[in-house]
Amino acid sequence: MSPAPARPPPQPQPPVPRASITDLGRLLRELQPRRQPGVHVCATLPPGHAGDPTRWVATVREAEGLSVILPEADAQALGVATGLRLAWITLDVPSDLQAVGLTAAVAGALARAGIACNGVAGACHDHLFMPLADADAAMAALQALQRQAMLDNPALP
Repeated sequence: MSPAPARPPPQPQPPVPRASITDLGRLLRELQPRRQPGVHVCATLPPGHAGDPTRWVATVREAEGLSVILPEADAQALGVATGLRLAWITLDVPSDLQAVGLTAAVAGALARAGIACNGVAGACHDHLFMPLADADAAMAALQALQRQAMLDNPALP
């Protein structure tokens, strides 16, 4: 009797998303801003331009072409024009796409700190892009927003 064929090794499973949150108070208390490593840029790829989409952070189709947020080094390797160097902060709270007020609260906190910010909603989390020079101040403003939300509702989880 011949040995049974070897089974392929098990594939790693993606993390199971946590239940999404719609309550603004809870979203702010559990905000958990996290700075992503690296420098990113927003560039427009002309039609037919090649690149590795697995390296792109976000895309938006516009009349001028495909706008892509990607690592700065990747944009340079593609030879596409880049502008502002960006920092990327992820809000680790599992926000629901139907939650009301999170974007406004975050944008307000950053605006009060004088920080320009552009947000992208993912299926599980929100992602913020701001001038690289403002990354530390943005983290401080977001952490202060979370601390204040925790003080405003100390008895809540």
